[in-house]
Amino acid sequence: MKTVADVLEVSRSNLHDRVNGSAKPRRGYHKAQDAVVLPRIQALVAKRPTYGYRRITAILNRQQRSEGLAAVNHKRVYRIMERNNLLLQRSGFDRPERSHDGKVIMMRSNLWWCSDGLEFACWNGDVIRLAFLIDAHDREIISWRAVANAGISGSDVQNMLLEAVERRFGTHRAPERVEVLSDNGSAYTAKDTRIFAQQLGLKSCFTPVKSPQSNGMSEAFVKTLKRDYVRVNPLPNAEIVLSLIGDWIEDYNENHPHSGLKWKSPRDFIRTKTETA
Repeated sequence: MKTVADVLEVSRSNLHDRVNGSAKPRRGYHKAQDAVVLPRIQALVAKRPTYGYRRITAILNRQQRSEGLAAVNHKRVYRIMERNNLLLQRSGFDRPERSHDGKVIMMRSNLWWCSDGLEFACWNGDVIRLAFLIDAHDREIISWRAVANAGISGSDVQNMLLEAVERRFGTHRAPERVEVLSDNGSAYTAKDTRIFAQQLGLKSCFTPVKSPQSNGMSEAFVKTLKRDYVRVNPLPNAEIVLSLIGDWIEDYNENHPHSGLKWKSPRDFIRTKTETA
């Protein structure tokens, strides 16, 4: 029996009990408090059906702390969600790897902003195009512009840059140079846009041709917006959708947990950094 136990890498006493039928069957781990936590998890999953257990844990613990309650371990949340069929289904295919050449994470805010655009269709055929600026450190969407059935123009980008500088610095010019990474779209590369950016204290930078992954921070937000907001909200027409986008971005800034921010939302992360500064 010793040889068999060594091969199976179990103790001899454990193997002996199994052979004799005296070993007690293992039961699933369960805490009495799970019944209290489950309704909260179910409510969060119903509200945010695209969130996995890690982000559900972050939102749940934010609620728990606000009520003076103890945080819940992410493994416990996973167990509860698995038992109640609340886990996200896997996509069923492996994502191909892509090399990355651009800067993504910066050591502090207002060093490197990223900008990109996306488009999606409404149910009636209207097309929404959205451009945005995201900080590569704190992940906050600083400013954005959305239009219906038209392209993002150079003036849209210029207004977006001006709004970002005013929001971050309270003035019309950045106190130190901020680099702004975007693709090679004409709205960004236009001479007027580059001159305007320079006047704001910004430096225009562009991704290499045919290398959108170099702007990985923006790509990540595009994926998040489409997955967590566009796909789960009604999109009847451009008028209604344009009225919703501001709420989507505000919700993202205030509530969306990021693994790179220790599962804080962008605004929570900024507030934490401000309090400890």
